[in-house]
Amino acid sequence: MMATATAQLNVQPIHADFSLKDRIYESLKQAITSMNIYAEDAELRLDERELSEKLTISRTPIREALARLEQEGLVRIVPRKGVYIVRKTKKEILEMITVWAALEGMAARLITLHASDEEIASLRKLFTTFEGDQIQAHIDEYSETNIKFHQTILSLSKCQLLKDIADNLFIHMRSIRARTISEANRANRSIVDHLHIIEALESRNTELAERLVREHTLNLATHVEMNVDYLA
Repeated sequence: MMATATAQLNVQPIHADFSLKDRIYESLKQAITSMNIYAEDAELRLDERELSEKLTISRTPIREALARLEQEGLVRIVPRKGVYIVRKTKKEILEMITVWAALEGMAARLITLHASDEEIASLRKLFTTFEGDQIQAHIDEYSETNIKFHQTILSLSKCQLLKDIADNLFIHMRSIRARTISEANRANRSIVDHLHIIEALESRNTELAERLVREHTLNLATHVEMNVDYLA
């Protein structure tokens, strides 16, 4: 299971030498994005008073930032009840995974055309510390490495628009990957997939790299559809 800390909101104090509204918004968005919102013990309700204390600012600009986050679909403001981080339904998650598969598959194609050998080699270095039963023994660490691998694939595409679109899905993709990585031997199977993907990228096999990345992500969709029963 993932460490409990990732299921809690971790915001940092806001310093006065930055644009206050933007800093509050960025701080809250970063905290939500870094949180495992699909963890079993995830605290989804946001307390304005607690946020005010953690950020060391008044509650009025916090409300403005929360309103902005609601417009982006990250939180839901319920009158007289509070503010809640939004979880997607199972159907919505499956759609997101499908879109992510298309984006990441194209990213892999672009890597074979534009990334340097050194940049591709950086993907292999991510997994040098995981061998055999070390994956299960360090599942939390591997989960973060797994997420970093997929982020790096998008970054190495060198297509900013592709990455920006994927970033809008990241909060949910990150959390679902983190929640499911320890299920049904997915960690061991994922590292095998990753190494095959890296080999295809290193050999500049464009068609194979795109197909392997797309299939790898669609396998997550299959797992969610068949095994995940904690989503509405």
